[in-house]
Amino acid sequence: MSTEVRVPTLGESVTEATVATWFKKPGDSVAVDEMLCELETDKVTVEVPSPAAGTLGDIVAAEGETVGVDALLATISEGGEASTEKAAPAKEEVKSSEATDDKISGQIEVKVPSLGESVTEATVGSWFKKVGDSVAADEVIAELETDKVSVEVPAPQAGVIASILVGEGETVGAGGTLALLSGDAAGARTVAADDSADATPPAASSAGKDVEHAPSAKKLMAEKGLTPDQVQGTGRDGRIMKEDVQNAKAPAAAASAASIVTAAPAPAATPRAPVPADDAAREERVKMTRLRQTIARRLKEAQNTAAMLTTYNEVDMSAVMALRKQYKDEFEKKHGVRLGFMSFFTKACVHALREVPEVNAEIDGTDVVYKNFVHMGVAAGTPTGLVVPVIRDADQMSFAAIEKAISEKGKRARDGKLSMAEMQGGTFTISNGGVYGSLMSSPILNPPQSGILGMHKIQDRPVVVNGEIVIRPMMYLALSYDHRIVDGKGAVTFLVRVKEALEDPQRLLMDL
Repeated sequence: MSTEVRVPTLGESVTEATVATWFKKPGDSVAVDEMLCELETDKVTVEVPSPAAGTLGDIVAAEGETVGVDALLATISEGGEASTEKAAPAKEEVKSSEATDDKISGQIEVKVPSLGESVTEATVGSWFKKVGDSVAADEVIAELETDKVSVEVPAPQAGVIASILVGEGETVGAGGTLALLSGDAAGARTVAADDSADATPPAASSAGKDVEHAPSAKKLMAEKGLTPDQVQGTGRDGRIMKEDVQNAKAPAAAASAASIVTAAPAPAATPRAPVPADDAAREERVKMTRLRQTIARRLKEAQNTAAMLTTYNEVDMSAVMALRKQYKDEFEKKHGVRLGFMSFFTKACVHALREVPEVNAEIDGTDVVYKNFVHMGVAAGTPTGLVVPVIRDADQMSFAAIEKAISEKGKRARDGKLSMAEMQGGTFTISNGGVYGSLMSSPILNPPQSGILGMHKIQDRPVVVNGEIVIRPMMYLALSYDHRIVDGKGAVTFLVRVKEALEDPQRLLMDL
């Protein structure tokens, strides 16, 4: 009996991929979920796991070939010794095979749940149970961290944790096996003795091993005049991928830059200065979560890519505060949600984006993509870091609908329940640093968006109105924008329109 290995789903709008590397050759034994090959798309690198244990048969799509979604890649002949083999150190080959037979028989695999579009791996953040613990069906037993969200792993059925195959801090691919669940405590105790060997797979060593770089990367290196030594590979075993070449500087450009400016190494590449022993003893070193690493990377990318500039203004919040005070009780009674400031700012931004559409656009190569809709990102701070849930079609929503959406997504963000889809596709973002007491700041763009509005603390300040000094509740506004697509005139006009709409909310009703 043979099993087909096919191209998995590649993500929204991605219809084909290039076979980058085969990790196995025909005749090799493979275990369930063992990585067979790696595919490259324009956006991500996708690993293809084995759907069954057995022996790899014919490879239909060779390295460098382009394949579509669900295309046949290879076949696997099931049966034989391969069906009971898992990757293990050579010195424990027999023991591992026997232990694997023990575990598979009558036990349930705890698999990595769906991680979302384009996410191919996750890091085990925490195990809430240990080997030998009893669990109920659907009880959360572990938490995974991806680049964007945390994912809880429930027990597929009631039983006992027989073994944990992936420890905290280790990375596991989509669909991988995290643990084995036994329906009987005795079975768990039998397997527990071998956990230390099974739960820690041998570290892959690339020493002395030839690394085959991705075909698309080789082609691009040739076009840019680069050698592998000049590119930092981020793929498996240091393999160079297409995006690595795209991020590398051509020799001429690098030499030109070096001749103009002799700069110190980037902070990220600079080794940490020596720390006195008494200080080091009082320090605590904690590995950054994948979410925090992604936040850091994306914010730095925004600074490196966009021509980012910020313009400021201030708004008198008297009218909005009076309107809110007058109607907040009736609003909450009718709509079941409190009337906050975010719906006013969302409406004001939607109004301004109609007049200055480039703030709602993005750059794609040499094209400008204008959006005839507004998917509003609302930045939210959570215990694990900053996330930006998206309110889709905010331009079509009422005040009540906006408030309900913001309230619901804010709660899901704080609870770590946001899905990948809920954080994708934003066209403009609002960030409210005022809730933390910030008086003024310059927000950083959320790529590929071209604009972000920063709200700040409302503070009573003396201002001049009709020739008299009066005390008014004032807020500083900051619009950071990509100067490559948005001119200064457009940015200032946008911010003035937001100011006008907030100081005279009736303008929103009159569409002025």
